[in-house]
Amino acid sequence: MEPIKLYSLPKLPYEYTALAPYISEEQLKLHHLKHHQAYVTGANAVLEKMDKARKDNADLDMKAILKELSFHMGGFRLHNRFWENLAPSGKGGGGLPKGGIAKAIDDEFGTFERFKKEFTQAATSVEGSGWAMMTYCTKTGRPLILQVEKHNVNIIPGFAILLVLDVWEHAYYLDYKNDRAKFVEAFWNIVNWNMVSGRFDSLKKLP
Repeated sequence: MEPIKLYSLPKLPYEYTALAPYISEEQLKLHHLKHHQAYVTGANAVLEKMDKARKDNADLDMKAILKELSFHMGGFRLHNRFWENLAPSGKGGGGLPKGGIAKAIDDEFGTFERFKKEFTQAATSVEGSGWAMMTYCTKTGRPLILQVEKHNVNIIPGFAILLVLDVWEHAYYLDYKNDRAKFVEAFWNIVNWNMVSGRFDSLKKLP
């Protein structure tokens, strides 16, 4: 059996100071280097445990280990997408979507402001820790908002992720204390709509 390939922490596409004042350097470093790294470490530990059990022909508690793997891999993937869909305000971040994704949002929600309102409500009303997410259903051609608990609950399998917002307290507590709504409001200033638009256009090309 070949050695398993493991996950690694991705480098951010901007400096730790780049998202201020909406996300401070201290907050961004803690979130990326500590919390995101924890999911990388957790996913790798599960994979190594599975690899060892298979090598030794030992039993695994499949229910427990698959739940743990889903949690850590979900955290790893969603954080990757979160960093990608952010950009410094005025340098790719903020403003309004353009092109195909803008039309899709208007067709589905009526206006961008209606989309923003629904997405904001999804983010602020997550019970406990979780995410707000915009996905795309290739079958119906509709962008949809999901409210995700933890990293892996309420996700619709197979739906492409266009935009995510992390509303675990570790994403904002240093900057906003327990005021999640203020953090969500700040998020709109650093959304990288060019990245979201690129993902959407790629999906539209799929058969």
